[in-house]
Amino acid sequence: MRSRRGSTSGSPRSVAVSDAWKIRAEVSKPVARAALVAHEDALDWPCEWVVTGMEVADHLPDEWTFEVYLDRKPKPADLKRVAALFEGTPPALSVEKLPDTDWVTESQKGVDPIRAGRFYVRTPEHEADPAMVDFVIPASQAFGTGQHETTAGCLAMLDLMKREGVVARNHVDIGTGTGLLAFAAMHLWPNATATASDIDPVCADVVRDNMATNAIAEGDGPGELTMVIADGMDNPLLALRGPYDLFIANILAGPLVELAPSFAGSIAPGGNLLLAGLLETQESRVRRAYRALGFRLSRKLVNGDWSILWLRKSRIR
Repeated sequence: MRSRRGSTSGSPRSVAVSDAWKIRAEVSKPVARAALVAHEDALDWPCEWVVTGMEVADHLPDEWTFEVYLDRKPKPADLKRVAALFEGTPPALSVEKLPDTDWVTESQKGVDPIRAGRFYVRTPEHEADPAMVDFVIPASQAFGTGQHETTAGCLAMLDLMKREGVVARNHVDIGTGTGLLAFAAMHLWPNATATASDIDPVCADVVRDNMATNAIAEGDGPGELTMVIADGMDNPLLALRGPYDLFIANILAGPLVELAPSFAGSIAPGGNLLLAGLLETQESRVRRAYRALGFRLSRKLVNGDWSILWLRKSRIR
């Protein structure tokens, strides 16, 4: 499985299966990474356009493809918008109409299981590992099967938090995608109140399907999961269920900085914050935003090009 290096949100939206198109460029790794960052900073970028960067092959780590998926045939203005993500002379852009299928689902079929901390994440085609905590996440329309370095890194960091003695009584997973990180936190702290949210409405059904597959109870009591659709913290239920002593946000660097004040205000003094979705090159910007709000770095993990940060909120402000 080639690693996807970027997307338009914590959980990429599905592209309409009846009329899906792809804009593609072959570039070097640094060029692809710079374009991913530029895309993230493009405030007028259409939210339904999914952006990815990936290695051409495992043995060619410096040769990447940069791709934009959209739900209609690209217009000249669309190509110009994509070309503007590249500094200097843009690369050659090709346009391709995709078969009538869901590209996100197809891209995840046949992926190998992953091991992260005590967790083993697999699709239904693979057997469980009885020595590990097993989660079954089918190929779906939402991000978060565990294959991406940020998701696997978050699983490993949650495992470390537990081993370091973190106690969570009320946790939330923002940008939950498939629900995987929320499920992992529920396993580690089984008596906690658990909440998961995502900006993408498709995730509600995806998460509930995965809850059924993994025997996760839905509800608002301890050991049960409440699923919310929200843009950041913009939902009264998220505010009502706070403050949280464990806050998980695996999204992107831009939203992490933009939403820092609302995230910080939702976390209890002394609470733990797990941030992911940021490239190493974006780490300093994210850390500055949260340092100004009273958070200090507890642990850091780098997985591929991505930083996974465990921050703690000061008890005194």
